[in-house]
Amino acid sequence: MKKVFFLLGELDDDDIDWMVSSGRREEVEAGTVLIQEGQAIDTLHILLEGTLSVSVSALEGKTIARLTSGAVVGEMSFADARPPSATVQAVETSLVLSIPRQLLIEKLQEDQGFASRFYRAIAIFLSTRLRGTVRYLGYAKDQLVNEDNNVEDLSPEMIDNVPLAKARFDWLLRRLRSSDYAALPE
Repeated sequence: MKKVFFLLGELDDDDIDWMVSSGRREEVEAGTVLIQEGQAIDTLHILLEGTLSVSVSALEGKTIARLTSGAVVGEMSFADARPPSATVQAVETSLVLSIPRQLLIEKLQEDQGFASRFYRAIAIFLSTRLRGTVRYLGYAKDQLVNEDNNVEDLSPEMIDNVPLAKARFDWLLRRLRSSDYAALPE
């Protein structure tokens, strides 16, 4: 399941409005490195359209995952404030919503409801990723990690949130594609 569904399924409409108004819509050209392994980052990214590759230097830059629309990147470094453990690069021209770390920290400190929903979403998708990694290490060592885990792996509560999350993602994408948003100064 797309990571953004965890996030959008937990947040409410006001939270999403805040993310859109506080974030930057960015078109990222193919080959652009969004996150460099070992270098501090100051932004959380939501991939709206396109494809990103994830690689690690320990495997000589080999691609270990491909991320498609709905991926959230930079969440691990946001959660633990350590430099990224992988490099994330655009495979094709991609559209991302980038939310500055400092603005997100301020929002989390000011709004306890948002903080609760946001951190719960991060915990759920990091837990889901860990389960997938454990499964990967045991069964499919020679395949790329698939970030879109099966819905069957989710709790009934999370499954109930999927239709709402999908609708919110579609709305978010439409809103950020609009010419009105694109014309706003950065």
